[in-house]
This record gives sequence, C-alpha cells and structure tokens, in this order.
Amino acid sequence: MLPVVTGPEMQKADKAAIELLHIGETRLMELAGRECLRIIREHLQTDSFSGTSFLVVCGKGNNGGDGFVLARHLINLDASVDLVLLYPKAVLQGINREGLTILETYREHSTNLRIFSSCDEALPSIAETSYDGLIDAIAGTGLRLTKPGIALPSPLCDGIELINTLHEKTGALTIALDIPSGLDATTGCSASPSILAGITVTMAFLKRGFYLNDGPDCCGEVHVAEISIPRFLVSLPSCLMIDQEFAAEHFILRDPASAKHTNGKVLIIAGSQTEDASMVGAAILSARAALKTGAGYICLSLPITLANTIHHAIPEAVVIGRDIATILEKASWADTILIGCGLGRDQNSINLVRKLLTCSEITEKKLILDADALYAISSTGLSEILSQCNNVLLTPHYGEFSRLSDIPTEEIASDPIEAAQHFARQHGVHILLKGNPTIIAGTDGPVLLNTSGTEALATAGSGDVLSGMIDALAAKGATLVNAAAAAAWFHGRAGDLASDISSLVSSGMVVDTIQQAIEEIFQREE
Repeated sequence: MLPVVTGPEMQKADKAAIELLHIGETRLMELAGRECLRIIREHLQTDSFSGTSFLVVCGKGNNGGDGFVLARHLINLDASVDLVLLYPKAVLQGINREGLTILETYREHSTNLRIFSSCDEALPSIAETSYDGLIDAIAGTGLRLTKPGIALPSPLCDGIELINTLHEKTGALTIALDIPSGLDATTGCSASPSILAGITVTMAFLKRGFYLNDGPDCCGEVHVAEISIPRFLVSLPSCLMIDQEFAAEHFILRDPASAKHTNGKVLIIAGSQTEDASMVGAAILSARAALKTGAGYICLSLPITLANTIHHAIPEAVVIGRDIATILEKASWADTILIGCGLGRDQNSINLVRKLLTCSEITEKKLILDADALYAISSTGLSEILSQCNNVLLTPHYGEFSRLSDIPTEEIASDPIEAAQHFARQHGVHILLKGNPTIIAGTDGPVLLNTSGTEALATAGSGDVLSGMIDALAAKGATLVNAAAAAAWFHGRAGDLASDISSLVSSGMVVDTIQQAIEEIFQREE
C-alpha cells in the first residue's frame, strides 16, 4: 500500500533524504522536473513537444525550483515556454536562483523561451498565446491553513488567478507540481484562490489533503513522481492507501481440500417486518454479498415469518428466528457475526441488540455492528457496551458516526481521519467510516484509506452489501481491519463494474458484480 502523508511528514522525509541519505537538493529537484516531464508526456500522449507551448508560473520556494527544471526540459524537447516569475531573482535561495540563472542563459541561445518578471508584465503577451499546458509551480506542501477560504496575499493570488483564468478562457490543461497551490497538504482545506488542476504530479508520496475537503476538486487526476525518496523514510506513515495487491492478499481463497465449515461460518442478524414496513431486503443484500464473497456457511436470523422469502432469494442460507437461545447457539458456531442491517429501530429491536451485546457468545467473536445496531447502542451507555466487545468493527456513515460520537457531521467532515482514529482508540474498537474516501481506523497502526468506487455506490442498500462482504472475509480468517479494508476495495471495484453496465446502479447489481471484481484479480491459469 502507498503511504499517504501529511505536509509535516513529507517535509520530514524530504529533510531526511537530504541529511541522512545525502541526496542533494539539486538531485531531488532534477528528478522532480524529469518525472513531471515524463508524466506530462504520457498524459498528452505525445513523443514530441515540437509545436507545443507551455506557461510556467513559479514561486520562490522549491516548488518554483521544480518549475525551473521542468521548463528547461520542455525547451530541450522543442516546446515553447513562457516563464512567469512571481518574485524577483534577489529573493530566491541558492538552488532556485541557480535554476533561474540557467534559464536566463538558455534565453540567450533559444527563441523558445520568454521570461516575465511579473504577471502584469506577462499579460499582454500571454493573452495572445495558445497554450497546451499551464504549469502551477507556485506554492508547495508548506502551506498551512487554520481554516478554509483564507485569502492568499499577492503575488501568490496573482499567479493562481492567472492560471485559473487562462484555463477558464482556453480550456488548456492545468498541471500542478506536487500540490495545487492554495491547498493544505494535510487537511485538504483550500485558500482563496486555489489552483483547480486537471492533473497533479505529486512528489514521492500521496498527500492526505488530496482526499479531504476541497482536495478532490482541486487535484484532478493524481500521479506520483518517483524522486528517489525511499519508502523507509516514512516507515510509520499516518495513513496508507488500500490497493489491489492488499485486497488480493487478504481475500483468502478456498483450499481445494476444504469443506463448507472451513471457509467461514457467518451469522447475520438482520432484517425486520412490522405491520407498516419490511426491511427484509437489507438482510438479503448482506447475506448474498457474504455468499458472493466466498463465505462457506451462512446463517441468517430474522423474523421466522420471512423464512420463505429468504429461501427463495438465497436458497443456500440457513434461517433461524429471533429466539435468543437459538441465536446464541449459532453465535457459538459462527466465526464472525454481523448485526444490524435493516434490523429496525423500534424498542424491541433496540432491546435485542443490547441483550445480545451482554452475551459472551456474541462479544467474544469477531463482531460487526452496522446500521440499526449502531442506532441501538448510540443512545446511552456507549462506552460500557463497547467495552464488553473483544473484537468489534463499527461501520457508520457520517450521520451515524455523529450520533455515536456526539460530534456534528460538519466537524467530522472537516477531518474524518482524525475523528475516526480518535474514536477507535478512545473506545478500543475498529471503525469503518463510510464516505469518499472510506476510512478504516483500528486501535493501533496507520489509518487505511479506500478510494475505489464511484458515486454509483450512493444507493440504498450499498452499506448492507459492504457489511456482508466484510463478514465473509473476516470469517475466512482476515482480521476485522484487514477484512474491512479489502472488502471496501472489492466493493468499490464491484460498483465500478456495475456502473459500466448501467448508469443507474442498484445495490443488487453491485452484489452481482462482486464475483467479477474478484475474478479480475484471481484469474485461473489455463
């Protein structure tokens, strides 16, 4: 999994590369510029820059230095470059001043380079130029914002507005070096104004702010540039990005000699029916998802009057009623227990959840609490209830998490990683906080982030499907954290595949594409 670092973590790694590994700043900057060139070339799908034109706007820090290097390499490949300096040469530090000096010498030998000492000086000329790319090399990861919308001073705002305006008028591709200027690398809060990039070429590691608050809108498509800052310099990153390899590693395949009871025994306590409403669909979705994810044996507890409905939808499932003794007998048998999908919020349902969570047959197992089970425990005695559970995963969306934590949803949304991690460690539980990104926080270790999937998953029953998938993976042997992380990735990929089939995606369609998502990774050898 790739590290996802904060601004301070990135600066610490950068400093360690220079001081501990003796990788000089000049070498790092040169690698950054060359990698940016490679990624731009791949994005534009061109082998030749002849006839292309780029605007490069540079600040005074190392981000501007990266821009100087990129400008030089573009010129070397016959591109035309207009370089806009936001600060006079006198304020540039040694390595950056050297980079500008090289370009000034280039200008004596090349007609493909124009250098402007300010935005005002550049405006008459660039207004008449058609650009293939607008390069943001204004401000890097050092920007810290105490709150969103803070106004940036001139000349930073002048450079940002110049790029954004040109993009709006011409549609030219905006390319941010390392991070869109104006964006906080840690929180994802943006200043006013901020660059709205088409692509972001970030140095060494992904940044946490790309995925929070304004980050997704500012960054566009993100590419990581390998600049020789090794992974071991962030050996304990605060966050990791879940990827296909991780998901595959924690999807435990069936042994050829295995039996049903060795491939994960799942108990799902879900679904409800009253005189006014039925939520049996939630139980069906979670159980079908567990089945599609490879659970060997599924037992579903719900009002026994719904048994025929379940047998018709999922003939593989064993159905039991809501008798406590019967549930506890099956709980002793199960590897993993899921409680809550469509369970209902009436007093009887709340009492059932609270009663079950006093029983060691339940609390000593891998336990997943979702949906209405979260509602049942959120009113009173939360800490006492959770303290009885040895190994529990909560799977709330922001609204449910707000009810559990007594934190407003707006405050959670401003820093969901910190909110989830604090709650997990405070209560000794694991959290899967649904959203974009989905956040998995355990009682220790880094926070895991998942960005697979699209808005196609924003549909009723999507959470029930995810919980069933987690249940199956945990029952087959994965830890709850790893099961949650792998299931989130496969769930997202199944959503992607379902949206390819239809723009109007239902949770049932997502269930139907789970197997396809799995088969993409585990193709059998002919």
